[in-house]
Amino acid sequence: MIGRLSGLLLEKNPPQLLVDCNGVGYEVNVPMSTFYNLPGLGEKVVLLTHLTVREDAHILFGFGTNEERNVFKQLVKITGIGARTALSILSGMSVADLAQAITMQEAGRLTKIPGIGKKTAERLLLELKGKLGADLGAMGAVTSDATSDILNALLALGYSDKEAMLALKQVPAGTGVSDGIKLALKSLSKA
Repeated sequence: MIGRLSGLLLEKNPPQLLVDCNGVGYEVNVPMSTFYNLPGLGEKVVLLTHLTVREDAHILFGFGTNEERNVFKQLVKITGIGARTALSILSGMSVADLAQAITMQEAGRLTKIPGIGKKTAERLLLELKGKLGADLGAMGAVTSDATSDILNALLALGYSDKEAMLALKQVPAGTGVSDGIKLALKSLSKA
C-alpha cells in the first residue's frame, strides 16, 4: 500500500523516525543499518517501505535500500519470525553478512543477534537457503567479474556454495579467471 516515503526527517528515536510528507507525519521503524545512513534532522529523506497490518496496529517499516526491504520481506514469511525480529536481524548484520552466513550455513553468526536462539537460527538457515544465500551471498562476497566467474565455475563443477566460497577466499584479489579456477581447485583438493 505505501511503498515509498519522501519528505523531511523530523525526529530520530532509534529505531523509529518521524518523516513529514507534505504535512502528514509518518512514524517509520527502520533497522540500524538504515538509521546510521540517515541525513540530519530537517533534511530530505527517501525510504522504501513495507506496511504490516495487524489486528491492533498498522506498522510502517522503512529501508534505505531495496535489498534490505527484499530481505525483510523474505524474513517475515518464515514461521516464527515477526516484523520486529526481522528488523532486529537487519540491525544486527548487513544484508551481505546475512547472505554469507546463509551460504556458509553458520548458525553461530545468527545466534549473536539478540532474540535469535539456536532453533530460530537453524530455521533461518533452512528457509533462506537458495532464496538468499547463493545470489546475495555471492553479491556480498564477490567483488569483481573474474571472482564471479570463478565462483560460477566451481558451482557448475558440483561444489556446494560453502565449498566454493571457502575456495574463493584462497584466491588472491585480482587473479584472472583461469588462474583463479586452478588455485581454487588446488585448495579444494587439499581439503
